[in-house]
Amino acid sequence: MFGLLFFILFTPGVSEFLCTSSDLELSYTFCDSTAHAFMFNLTPCSIMNKSVWKAALTWIPRSDITFLKVVFKVWYDGAKALHWKVLICSGADDKYSVCGTLKGETIATTFDIKGARTKFPKGNYKVIIEGFSDNSENNMVMCLNFTMIVKQDAF
Repeated sequence: MFGLLFFILFTPGVSEFLCTSSDLELSYTFCDSTAHAFMFNLTPCSIMNKSVWKAALTWIPRSDITFLKVVFKVWYDGAKALHWKVLICSGADDKYSVCGTLKGETIATTFDIKGARTKFPKGNYKVIIEGFSDNSENNMVMCLNFTMIVKQDAF
């Protein structure tokens, strides 16, 4: 099953259905109450037998991106499964194109997501992705809350 996941997020607090296939359903909402200019697409909308997903991101940040820490939190059927932090931009020798983006500028980038690393068992997943402009995680610049329903085991 090949599908396309494409969405533009502007309205806070509204849950939007993103895509569905025989093995996957995705929806999202923002964690905060502020509207965002954000677009993301993912091909295909499936987790079965896919080693790489193609992703595209367009975002207009509300603050300068000189420092960016991203925190991923994943729950599987209500139990915490992952808490991972990664420093994307530190302000010195940054390797990602989003680093140095000024408030109001458009970030437009494409990247691969390596799906083969994780086999997702059937069940309900909640994925929170938070972006912070400081190391203490006090100044949040973005927060997305994804719901992912895996309809069949990948193994």
